[in-house]
Amino acid sequence: MMPELRVLYFEDLSIGLSETLSKTIAASDVVGFAEITGDRNPIHLSEHFAARTPFGTRIAHGLYTAGLISAVLGTRLPGPGAIYISQSLNFRAPVRIGDTVDVTVEVAELVPERRRARLSCTCSVNGETVLDGEALVKVPTRAEADPLAARKA
Repeated sequence: MMPELRVLYFEDLSIGLSETLSKTIAASDVVGFAEITGDRNPIHLSEHFAARTPFGTRIAHGLYTAGLISAVLGTRLPGPGAIYISQSLNFRAPVRIGDTVDVTVEVAELVPERRRARLSCTCSVNGETVLDGEALVKVPTRAEADPLAARKA
């Protein structure tokens, strides 16, 4: 799933510009997330426990799914150099081991005086929204990213 890096500067962004990334959730992803965060809730790790829940099987951590949004922001839209300011999240449905999550980030608003972009974020599985929300990010301008190049222009 390692997306190729793409750098977009504030002046490259426009309302409606979007990027999508797909990731199939592996059991090892869920175990790794539990190890990194310490969230060892058995609904994520124990098939026996999860079978007795309304989901009937293990599910991925909600914040693991949300972390896939960060992958888009940090690698593709806007990409390297973007700084997270805030994120709202609405968890709509579970993500199960083996599900392929499609993460779409779209520019919803630009605030030029602060170099901020408000981004609509949606995660879906088979067309069903499992998570949605908005991110606010600070996006560098070309001049901020490479001051020497800006002086030459």
